[in-house]
Amino acid sequence: MARLGRHLPFEQLTRSLTEGDSLGVRARNLLNKSLYTQPTSLAIGAFNGAVATAAVAWLSGVAMLWALCTVLNALSIVRIVLALKLSKSSKNSDVRALERLFDVSAFLCSLILGLFCGAVLIMQLPAPSDILMIANSLAFGIGVCVRNAGRPRAAMGHLMLVALPIAIACLIVGGLAMNLLALTVLLLLPGIGSVVTNLTRVLRQSIENVEDSRVLAHKMQKLARTDSVTGLSNRKGLDFHLDEALLAAKADRQYALLWAALDRFGTVNDRFGHQIGGKALVQMAKRLQEVLPDDAKIARLESAEFIVICPIDSHAQCSEIAAQMIAELAATIRVEGQQIEIGASIGGAVLPDDGVDAGSLMKSADLALYKAKTAGANQFCQFTSELSREQVRKQEIDDGLRTAIERDELAVFFQPIIDLETGRIRSFEALVRWFHPEHGELQPDEFIPIAETSGSIVTLGNWITAQAAKAATSWPEEISLAVNLSPAQIKAPGAALGILNALREAGLDPARLELELTEALILESSRQLKAFVDELSGAGVKFALDDFGTGHASLNQIKEWPLSKVKVDRSLVSGPETGKKSEAIIRAVSQMSDTLNLQVVAEGLETPEQVKAVREAGCTLGQGYHFSRAVPDYLASMLLAKEEEGYSPPDQLRAAG
Repeated sequence: MARLGRHLPFEQLTRSLTEGDSLGVRARNLLNKSLYTQPTSLAIGAFNGAVATAAVAWLSGVAMLWALCTVLNALSIVRIVLALKLSKSSKNSDVRALERLFDVSAFLCSLILGLFCGAVLIMQLPAPSDILMIANSLAFGIGVCVRNAGRPRAAMGHLMLVALPIAIACLIVGGLAMNLLALTVLLLLPGIGSVVTNLTRVLRQSIENVEDSRVLAHKMQKLARTDSVTGLSNRKGLDFHLDEALLAAKADRQYALLWAALDRFGTVNDRFGHQIGGKALVQMAKRLQEVLPDDAKIARLESAEFIVICPIDSHAQCSEIAAQMIAELAATIRVEGQQIEIGASIGGAVLPDDGVDAGSLMKSADLALYKAKTAGANQFCQFTSELSREQVRKQEIDDGLRTAIERDELAVFFQPIIDLETGRIRSFEALVRWFHPEHGELQPDEFIPIAETSGSIVTLGNWITAQAAKAATSWPEEISLAVNLSPAQIKAPGAALGILNALREAGLDPARLELELTEALILESSRQLKAFVDELSGAGVKFALDDFGTGHASLNQIKEWPLSKVKVDRSLVSGPETGKKSEAIIRAVSQMSDTLNLQVVAEGLETPEQVKAVREAGCTLGQGYHFSRAVPDYLASMLLAKEEEGYSPPDQLRAAG
């Protein structure tokens, strides 16, 4: 909308105020509202008019003047009543009708007052009567102009109805004084018209400035609450929606808060770049908007997290919405010709059952999200009171883990990896044990996930590598050392340099170290992982694929990496569903590994029958309780010493052969 110019013509100005100009309508409505809500000036003007006309009619004794006085007073009373009704009415239809009645009565008042004054002048009543009526009539006309400054035509119409009868009467009476008075009254019209026009212009400009400020404030508020990448709400927008939900919850409404974390979004950025990652986020946001209810509010947090707030009827509906979200976010998307699979883990909480304020509700959803993440990809977990107790224990473990190394509570144990043909030890896998002063011995699967979540896994992983490397220096040179790596440890800055420094300080040949990568890491195939592997393999470090069979890594994907071993997951060896199908899978893995010149390690061997089965399927190495549990470093050295003294395969191994 173009801003109002300083010299906008009167006709254009009045037209804008009467013909659909939104600012003109706003100006008129604003002024009228102020008049109707405070009709004091209206009452004062009506009182003055009634007193003046009644006094002149009484002094003159003319019946016609009494009649005009009576009609004028009646119309004044009608105007006051209508003004009071307008100040209390809220329906648009009622306001319109009342405004029309008020306008008609106001124009009649102006006309009758002008006719009354003109009649007094023509009758040539005593001078005080003339002065009283001229002053009262013109003051009334000018006052009405000011009151109707939002409607210039109406304002000038009132003044003309008052002034023209007076000017005509002056000309009829004649004489120099009366003619000059007529000229003065007529000149009053353009003078007051100019004042009304300027007043209207100032009013319009003020309202336009307020409107511009309001629009700008609205835009700034919207920008402050909007995520620049997806167009969804950001954290500030989420807080606003949470406040709305909290108010609605007081009216016995339930709301679900679903916290979704994309499972493999970091890999997308690493592999394809942040531009494609941003476009992937936009597609994810659109999918959520399509699948979620219309009254759901969606916000994006951090780089790869979304939060949804929507009204629900039951906890079951919360789970149904989460399932729809997981299905949409797990589906393949295409960005610039690239097929991308991301997926999401979701934690859910219900207002007010799981939190009575924003902080407690977010905490409950966060706990549920953490639980969903530990369960694997594309999982949903709904908050329960059990999660709170579990979180207390996890927090205790996390706090204790940060000082466990300093208190010498951690120890590295070693489980042998056996040659299935000779029964001799070929390698040891380093496994950490924590002897907690209060909880006793803690297994790695209890504290390692917590360390990965809190970030302490980097320090812990480097310590395990350093301690294991020191122990391995006392073994024969043909015995290698296997160490598991956490994805968080690999992604840490300087991860490869830290491992090489640990080997150098321990004095261990890098060729004797074998780092185990999970199948999930191989599938991610991030640039960070590739740089890490390239740097260490260049120094002589070997790599093994751990837990093979738990993902969907293809032959081509495995060929891309400098692997020396493939470790078959224990679920295919000693799991509850082992049988012909799992044996066929192991055999296929062995054939594939033989093609790639890789050794195959069977994990989780517990019985002679399992040893025999995996050996016949093509596995060359084995690991499990059948051979030995993980033992301290001094016992690992004792096992090797016995071999040097003249080792013969154990009875269990012979029974398997």
